[in-house]
Amino acid sequence: MDRKERFFGKNRIVVKIGSSSLTHKYTGYLNFNQVEKLARVLCDLRNQGMEVVLVSSGAGAVGRKTMGYLGRPEELPVKQALAAVGQAKLMMTYQKIFSEYNQVVAQILMTKTTMLNADSRRNARNTFDELLKMGVIPIVNENDTVATHEIEFGDNDRLSAIVAAVIHADLLVLLSDIDGLYEDDPRTNPDAAFIPEVEEITDGLREMGKGTTGSSVGTGGMSAKIVAARMATDAGIDMVITNGEDVENLYRVLDGEQVGTLFLAHKNKDFDLMEYLTAY
Repeated sequence: MDRKERFFGKNRIVVKIGSSSLTHKYTGYLNFNQVEKLARVLCDLRNQGMEVVLVSSGAGAVGRKTMGYLGRPEELPVKQALAAVGQAKLMMTYQKIFSEYNQVVAQILMTKTTMLNADSRRNARNTFDELLKMGVIPIVNENDTVATHEIEFGDNDRLSAIVAAVIHADLLVLLSDIDGLYEDDPRTNPDAAFIPEVEEITDGLREMGKGTTGSSVGTGGMSAKIVAARMATDAGIDMVITNGEDVENLYRVLDGEQVGTLFLAHKNKDFDLMEYLTAY
């Protein structure tokens, strides 16, 4: 597969970055250097004429550190309160750093309930379209302060695929704490084979995507990323998983370099986002 040719002309890009790629590994505090690099790359893509949407994790992690929590609380009201604190601080940080590059950003907090309603879904699409026309970079997260177990997306991997489908994106890139998809967990099996390209998401592939995460701050493991890939590719959107430690991997992906795992789009004529929203 000639990625350079395949990615030529892709203009509407959704980028998801996980908590582990935004925070320091040993302390859990926000990595300002990493946030600055991310902002610089996304602003540069905007300056090239691309339409960029950022789906950002990190609110919970930032909230816990801000309020002095050492671990993850179990109580839902506490988790939601910490997410509210963290979301405000995270957006303040994004706004400050993006403004240094003269880039306007907007916050969009989504809920599964919103997506399940056809009118709300259409309104969300229209809002994204208008923001992108204005040259704004929307920054998206789940509205954790009101979500419950029954109505939550579950993780931002799935949310990013839903956003990509709603706005008819050309490409979804998941910036993760791993280089891509392996046949086994490379953290525990150093001989695990890397998979550079996936044409079809099979039952065997879903089994390989063990529901684990290598981070103490993230919520999505490889299984969530494979679910996201299935949503995106069925919607006709190519998806790439690549390592977010070096955010310039975004340039390499768009330049067609062989970085990360590429999940090839195969537009499903029967694609129905509602089915995915209710199934996962």
